[in-house]
Amino acid sequence: MSSAWALGQIVVLGLGPEGQTAQNLASRPDLVINLPAAHQWEAVERLAPLTGRHPVPAHKRDRFRHEPAKFAAAGLQTQVSQRVRPPRVADCPLQIEARATRVAPDATGGFIIVEAAVLAVHADARIVIPGTDHIDPSAWHPLICSFRHYFGLGAELGHSFRSETAASVRHLSYSGGQMAVEGAQTAT
Repeated sequence: MSSAWALGQIVVLGLGPEGQTAQNLASRPDLVINLPAAHQWEAVERLAPLTGRHPVPAHKRDRFRHEPAKFAAAGLQTQVSQRVRPPRVADCPLQIEARATRVAPDATGGFIIVEAAVLAVHADARIVIPGTDHIDPSAWHPLICSFRHYFGLGAELGHSFRSETAASVRHLSYSGGQMAVEGAQTAT
């Protein structure tokens, strides 16, 4: 997967057209989007050179290898999904069960665009605001891949006026090179 973003209850994915995932979704629309935490980058990298396609396509043979047991090869545990057939990665703090509703080439034919309807979201209790079904943005530290380099998040700079979690997260202010957390016992 080269990219993913959410639009309400729809997740949009960008895929390479020759990968096994694009073929799988064309015939079996159920999927799970497993979102790892920043510290899990090495497990993600262990998955990177693996493909479910057998035989490995000619253009990938120099860098990829066929591996039918990807989770085990990456040192990850499976977990049964509730609404879809594919399993979840139990180790990932955030997992989204979804069903592809549209799988089509992009305008250039160089990628596959997948629109998937979210059926269920599973979140580790440590990243959920207590008493809600909202992810705590100060507790969730997703892995971000930017131009094939792995990153985590930096400090919060602020929030959108439309944020539903802003009232439950302490207000941050930035002044003169120092960040202060209002109402907190200590400053960061």
